[in-house]
Amino acid sequence: MPIYRIDDNKIIPIQSTTFKEQGLLERSDLQALLKTRIDVISPDTLIVDEEFNDWDREDSRRRIDLLGIDKDANLVVIELKRTESGGHMELQAIRYAAMISTLTFDRLVEIYERYLSENNLGNDARGRVLEFLTPDDPDDEEFDQEIKEVKIVLVSAEFSKEVTTSVLWLNDRGLDIRCVRLRPCDNDGQVLLDVQTVIPIPDAEEYQVGIREKMQRQRTSKRSERDKYDVTIGGERDLRQTKRGMMWLLVSEILKNGGTPQQILEVIPEKFFKCYEGDLDSEQVRKRLDDEGRYPPYYWFFYKDEELIHVGDKTCVLYKIWNGVNLDAVGRAEFGVVERLKEMFPELNIEYKLAEQDDA
Repeated sequence: MPIYRIDDNKIIPIQSTTFKEQGLLERSDLQALLKTRIDVISPDTLIVDEEFNDWDREDSRRRIDLLGIDKDANLVVIELKRTESGGHMELQAIRYAAMISTLTFDRLVEIYERYLSENNLGNDARGRVLEFLTPDDPDDEEFDQEIKEVKIVLVSAEFSKEVTTSVLWLNDRGLDIRCVRLRPCDNDGQVLLDVQTVIPIPDAEEYQVGIREKMQRQRTSKRSERDKYDVTIGGERDLRQTKRGMMWLLVSEILKNGGTPQQILEVIPEKFFKCYEGDLDSEQVRKRLDDEGRYPPYYWFFYKDEELIHVGDKTCVLYKIWNGVNLDAVGRAEFGVVERLKEMFPELNIEYKLAEQDDA
């Protein structure tokens, strides 16, 4: 559908053009522009890399134009074409999505760290990703983050019938592929962009999303069960704990049984385990955390009154987001804490294992 402008009480059509006619290249122009305003084609997305090809650095042809993550911790594969048909971009994007489907959160952080460094955008990739993913006032269940699904966004000046038919068929089977048409227009020498979501059709999107989410819940229900742990500390057994629940139990029980904050700090960096002088309540601890700066924010800690750990004349607070914990990675800073604490406090006979799935 053409675009018009109103000028001198007249409706004047704006001339359609092509990216080629405007001298706009796919990578150096479109990709460079969109990565800084990705919300134009993919709202609520954080770009973590461009030209991603970690699977085969010898083959420069196999590259994801833009790789992102959305607010629900889904990977987002974004493929760009400036052509008038979209070519076979849906097949290419599906191949890429399959190849990154096993990407872990830790690996994503490493990729983003490299991207930030190469583009002189600062550091602290893990903190940036977690801040992007975490709501302002998260409840307990929302706080655990992990890579979930892979979404695809196809961006082209136009899409052939073969592409749209394939995408519709794939979406009906549970995939999440979005087609965004990016059509340039020439407004007396000024290039305008007509941006339209072709698939899913806006009026049907809520229904399609509901169907897809139902299928995803069915696929991930068993996986979520595997994230629960049975923990034994000093003969006391606690069943079906999340990773962060297990971490809080470990630290609090160790400190109750003669361990010291200094010993905990040998394993957990001070950034994630803080102790303050005095017998403080949650509001006092919250103020201390706020006074130290915006990252990590206070709500990323177990800061409520029943969660604070009182040791002698100190009040200690533990970090809450342990989504990146690799339980067996001894020696990897904070991400091997369980095994390292087991070694440090053998008298507590710390044990943990995956909880059995609840058949109900």
